[in-house]
Amino acid sequence: MQNLKKIKLLLTGAFHYTEEQLEQLKNSGFEITFIQDERVKTDIDFSEFEAVVCNGFFLYNDIERFRSLKMIQATSAGLDRLPLDFIKKNGIMLKNARGVYSIPMAEWCICRILDIYKYSCFFDENQKNKVWQKHRGLRELSGKRAVILGAGDVGSRTAERLKAFGVKITAADKVKPQYDIYDEYCKMEDLDTVLKESDIIIITLPLTSETRGIFDERRLGILKADSILINMARGGIVDEKALVSALKKGAPGYAVLDVFEEEPLDKDSILWDTQNLIISPHNSFVSEKNNERMFEVIYKNLNEYFCIVPKSVS
Repeated sequence: MQNLKKIKLLLTGAFHYTEEQLEQLKNSGFEITFIQDERVKTDIDFSEFEAVVCNGFFLYNDIERFRSLKMIQATSAGLDRLPLDFIKKNGIMLKNARGVYSIPMAEWCICRILDIYKYSCFFDENQKNKVWQKHRGLRELSGKRAVILGAGDVGSRTAERLKAFGVKITAADKVKPQYDIYDEYCKMEDLDTVLKESDIIIITLPLTSETRGIFDERRLGILKADSILINMARGGIVDEKALVSALKKGAPGYAVLDVFEEEPLDKDSILWDTQNLIISPHNSFVSEKNNERMFEVIYKNLNEYFCIVPKSVS
């Protein structure tokens, strides 16, 4: 039965709502306040808000001002931009954007691997310069070994697509995944052994105190000379200075970074000019279908938590 009392809901510009979507939330019993820029500190009285949908809002606004807060819906898959200790201590329900960005990120990852294996840059440059020249160094994915660190939804969607190319896939995580797409599973403490044998290393781990900097100078030093390291999780997982040094030494053969310790990446960063390093501006998650999927998650989770009978999402 739908609540009679209006539930005060704070929305931010971390997600672009259509008028129809806002109307659906209002019709479900939510009284909406919208703040466009999460980075702006505001003097709004937050004491009666029961739910917030945001990304980095609590980096700039004190969560303790939300004295009635019961639920937070993050618009990101990662939760490292939220005050997790406070949220856990106060029993606040926390939901992430699980499944929203997995498909585009998996497709982006495959695209980058194929770009490297098939030397796309070589042919693009030759086309610009009207040069007819073959490249005899092209490689194929079939028979290669990949390890995916973080066998959640993003990692498993990526594994599904790699499997279609005949890649043998190992899942590395704290807990054995329930998906049957993986050929092998290794605990994080056994990671070094797997890394030494892997052609492709894909990072989809959350950033925590345990994962920060796990790809340091020592661990990068055990990677194969022709391997590819891909990070589409969080920048702090890979030590960027150590990566630059490792690439200069020739192992890994290539690195692909979509995320960085500091974003946006400074124009003076040495990363821009590092050979065999491919950079994109935290863009792997982008898709024309994200808005639809994200709103479905927001709408479903808010309605379920507050025991509202949801109408269908249009």
